[in-house]
Amino acid sequence: MAFFRRSKPLLGLDIGSSSVKAAELKKAGSGYELASLGIEALGPDTVVDGAIMDSNAVSFAVNSIVEGNKIKTKHVATAVAGHSVIVKRVAIPASSEAELAGSISLEAQQHIPFEIDDVNLSYQIMGVGPTGNDMDVMLVAVKREKISNHTRVLTQSGMTPRVVDIDAFALQNVFEVNYDPPPESTIALLNIGASLMNINIVQAGVPLFTRDVSVGGNQYTDMLQKELDLTFDDAEALKRGKELEGVSLDTVKSHIESVTELLVLEVRKTFDFFRATTSAEQIQQIYVAGGTARVEGMLESLREEFDTPVEELNPFQRIGYNPSRFDPTYISEVAPRMAIAVGLALRSFDAP
Repeated sequence: MAFFRRSKPLLGLDIGSSSVKAAELKKAGSGYELASLGIEALGPDTVVDGAIMDSNAVSFAVNSIVEGNKIKTKHVATAVAGHSVIVKRVAIPASSEAELAGSISLEAQQHIPFEIDDVNLSYQIMGVGPTGNDMDVMLVAVKREKISNHTRVLTQSGMTPRVVDIDAFALQNVFEVNYDPPPESTIALLNIGASLMNINIVQAGVPLFTRDVSVGGNQYTDMLQKELDLTFDDAEALKRGKELEGVSLDTVKSHIESVTELLVLEVRKTFDFFRATTSAEQIQQIYVAGGTARVEGMLESLREEFDTPVEELNPFQRIGYNPSRFDPTYISEVAPRMAIAVGLALRSFDAP
């Protein structure tokens, strides 16, 4: 689903709370190969809960990636997330696509907590509804202000936004290219970034439930800063597993575990709500992307909480790259952080 038409090729650009990530792909036989990749760190409060607060800093980061990696592509696929994004699966009375198109705006008002004139609206027909006289529709609404917040920065950077997607859908795109789960299995995809966690529960390629939660890796940094009286950079280093002179590893581990418990609790709340509102079966597998996937103990805590197989989502599981251009050690290091950007880059290959 997108709010702007795509144009080939596209640079996938993920503007996160801690960094800007970019990926460009090219066809390689029946699959894909990495053509460009870049990451540029952002300072604290540059992007807050998915909203760009310092457009100059983000624009500078985008330009640094493009120039530093000699990226020629100017057309961009980006994504939005957070409270200004609504994704709902609803039954809408309609017997044909034409009838649905004529009534979608009016019907959407019943399901969207925003003024309809303030949003960009998109929808996808999933099938016939439960009564047989309606349609099962995936409804997506994003505040226009949210989209403008991203597209203005891209234009300022000299780029042309062609696709504005949803983080949760980009996550699903990259998962489906890299993995082959059993057709009827119910899979939970988590992208745990710095300030937002995207959750997409899918079955047979169909998103059953999506939710964005305002929690993420920043909670670890904030906790370590506050409890140990550290600078932001030192707290970030500890979070990523580095040692710091004068700081007890046991103390750090205790704080890390307490934040992990809070994040896992948010996942638990989401899964419980999903089960209470759908007739889907138990979640069979969990895949985790985002920088927070690498926080020590995160995957293990999810396994213990849900008694379910948990795996780090690798966006390069099947997407190849030239090891003479891209250091395999570096690719492995940044892989979980690149999931959304690679998922967006895959929009270049959408069928017309």
